[in-house]
Order: sequence, then C-alpha cells, then structure tokens
Amino acid sequence: MGFVFSKSMNDSLRAQQEFMVMNSRLQLERQLLMQNQMRERQTAMQIAWTREFLKYFGTFFGLAAVGLTAGAIKKKNPGVLVPIVPLSFIFAYQYDMGYGTLLQRIKGEAENILDTESTLLELPKGPLTYEDLEKIRRSQSKFFTGK
Repeated sequence: MGFVFSKSMNDSLRAQQEFMVMNSRLQLERQLLMQNQMRERQTAMQIAWTREFLKYFGTFFGLAAVGLTAGAIKKKNPGVLVPIVPLSFIFAYQYDMGYGTLLQRIKGEAENILDTESTLLELPKGPLTYEDLEKIRRSQSKFFTGK
C-alpha cells in the first residue's frame, strides 16, 4: 500500500515539475516577445523621427543652398558656397538614415563585431554578479547595518 501511495506521489511531483518547466518556458517566451516588440517600436520611432527631421532639415538645406548660391553669384565669390559642403554631408546622412540602407549597414557591422570582435564587448571588471550588487547596496544603504 505504501508503494502505491509513494508511486502516485512521485507521478504527481513529476507532473508538477513538468508543468513548472513548461510554465517558466512560456513566461520566458512571452518576455522575449515583449522585449522584441518594444525594440521594434523604439526603432520605428527613431526612423520616423529621422524622417520628420529630414523634412525640416531638407527645407533648411534647400533654402541655404539657394541663398548661398545667390550670394556667391552676387558677390562673385565662390567661397560663400563653402557651408554647403558640411550641410550636404549632414543631409546625406539623415537621408540615408531615414530612407536609405544605413540601418542595414549598421546591423551588419554590429553582427560582425559580435562574431569576430566579441572581446570589445566585455565589461570592465567582468559581468556584474549578485555578490557585487549586494556589496554596493550594503555600502550605500542607510537602513542595513547587519551582514
């Protein structure tokens, strides 16, 4: 009789452990999905901000180019056109960020760094541990006096 009782207890315990593993896996999958959704939304906001900025900067760049060209013709001095050079680089960068392939190139370079230069990503003094955090917390806490 004791054997039957212990066997059903083991089966119940095993089923409960399987349920806990499945539940924690489901929770982790949901958390990963949520983090990815947040990252995608933040990236979309960054691209949208860049596109909106490009509209204003493009207008400024166009007006500045026309004004500087007119000034250079009027004064017969091509040196007045010099500010167009840095402005055109800024405009090209913003256009590439908002409508070009800059993000794909950045992603490719990031993947290359992760694959071939991962030592650059190491934190100084190594990764944080629970013990490190507790040591810092204890040193900064005004309420904790014991060990």
